Order: sequence, then C-alpha cells, then structure tokens
Amino acid sequence: MSHSGGTRAIVAALLANLGIAVTKFIAYLLTNSSSMLAESVHSLADTGNQVLLLIGGKRARRAASETHQFGYGRARYVYGFIVSIILFTLGGLFALYEAWHKWEDPHPIDSWQWVPIVVLLAAVAMESFSFRTAIREANHVRGSQTWTQYIRGAKAPELPVVLLEDAGALIGLVFALVGVSMTLITGDGRWDALGSAAIGVLLVVIAIVLAIEMNSLLLGESASPEQGRAIEAALVGPGVASVIHLRTLHLGPDEILVAAKVEVEHTGTAAEIARAIDDAEARVRAVVPLKATIYLEPDLRRGTGPRPSGDQTSVRGDQA
Repeated sequence: MSHSGGTRAIVAALLANLGIAVTKFIAYLLTNSSSMLAESVHSLADTGNQVLLLIGGKRARRAASETHQFGYGRARYVYGFIVSIILFTLGGLFALYEAWHKWEDPHPIDSWQWVPIVVLLAAVAMESFSFRTAIREANHVRGSQTWTQYIRGAKAPELPVVLLEDAGALIGLVFALVGVSMTLITGDGRWDALGSAAIGVLLVVIAIVLAIEMNSLLLGESASPEQGRAIEAALVGPGVASVIHLRTLHLGPDEILVAAKVEVEHTGTAAEIARAIDDAEARVRAVVPLKATIYLEPDLRRGTGPRPSGDQTSVRGDQA
C-alpha cells in the first residue's frame, strides 16, 4: 500500500467522523437518547483514532538513529495498537455502561423525536463516503485476496484500521436506528438501551480483532509466502548454489530485513564470493517492491541429505 493512499482514506474518515460526532452530540443534547450518546462517543473516538494514525505515519518516517538503527517504521504498528485500546475503552466500554445506565432508568424520547432519525441517516451518508474511499484505496493493493485475507495479511495498518472502523460505524448506525425507532414507536426506553448495548459489543469485538492484528505486527512478521519464495529464488544465481536457510522480518510496512545463509562454491576466491553476494543482493532488491536491508552469510553445505527449503516465511509471524 502506498502511504499516500492510506493517508487519503484516513483524512476522509477523519473529516466524516468529526462532522458526524458534532451532529450526533447535538442530537443527544436535544433528545437524551443513549444510542445517540454512544454513537457520539464512538464517532469522537474514531476521530481521535484517525489523528493517531496520521501521527504514527509521520513518526515512522523519521531517519534511523544510533538507538533505533533500523528506523522507526514500526511506529505505525504502535499507534495502530493504541487505536484498538481507545476503541475498546472509549468506544465499546462506554457504550455498554451507557446501555446499563439507560436500562436501569429507561425513559422515552419525548422531545425533538425526528432529530435522531435525521441525524443518523445523515451519518450513514457521510460514513458511506468514508467507507467508499477506504474500499477504493484498498482495492488498489488487495488484488485477488478476500477482505478477510487482506485485513489479516496487510503489513500497513492504516487501511485495515479505517476499513474496520468504517464498517463498524455503519453497522453501529443501523443498531442506533433500530433502537431509536423502536423507542419512538413503543415509548419504551429500553429499546434505546439495547441499541447502545449492541453498539458497545460491536466496538469491543472490532477492538479485539485490531489488537490481535497489531500485536502480531509489533512482534514482527515475516515476508508473505509469495515474497519469501521470490527472495529465495532470486538469491540463487552465479556463485550461489542454493539457500541453506532464510529469515525475513518486516521492519515496517514498507521495509524488510532479509538474513540468509547461502551455499557458495568451495573453490571460489574471496573476491568471487564477494561479487556473488553483491549480485544476489541486487537480484533480491529487483524482485521485492520494498526497501530491503540484506545480510548474507556465505557457507558450504555440509552433509549429503536433501537440501532444506529456505522459505521460512509464514502468515501472522509464525516461525518454522
């Protein structure tokens, strides 16, 4: 994913959620609806989350330092994890608390009854625009992957975060519409409480999914299986007979570390081996569309058994 594409989706979501949060809160003040308050806090949390993603992207572009010699690319994962915490606490748990409070003391919406419906429908329109932007940006890099595969396999956190937030926001708006509508129809405020509870459960689930994905990225994930196979194939060439073993690690969404032990000819001179290593590094950089830091150790293959596969990449960071 190009970072500019992710930034466009973040900015679109930020503007939409800021406008939605203001209108929802005004509707809450007029109606005292729990669903409207839960949705207001939800949109406010999403707005703050988009700001955090922008800050994370900026901090990740800092130059490497003596302390962080591989750079700051993983800052984007750190801020993505903070987003999941905010979504869980400020969004999900608050909505559940408000649902419990309203269930204990239910009351109908007896003033400005039409305001919540109008505001929620307008919010659906604005949130749909943000979701459409995120989908269009994701489609540029998703390829033939399903949406689940894309979200689980993406190394750049911004678009998956925005996609999950926007999808959750649209579903939450439906819950709020049902809760408010049933409260207006029946005069029973417990429907409003149920709408708030549904929003809370939804946000907690999304937050947990985000936390699991960000935790995996923070721990360090290898290259995708396709990239791992491409790297291994590229390493083999004149002067490099095979790959003894290979390890890869994402230093950030757009940066990868490649460390490998490669088999060289035992009759080669030091100059020939150095040239073969340089050529292998050039081939890897030619096939990997990422900034690559490469460390290759020349060695001789010992024993007569079958050559082990150098493809050590796996999904979600599992190591062989």
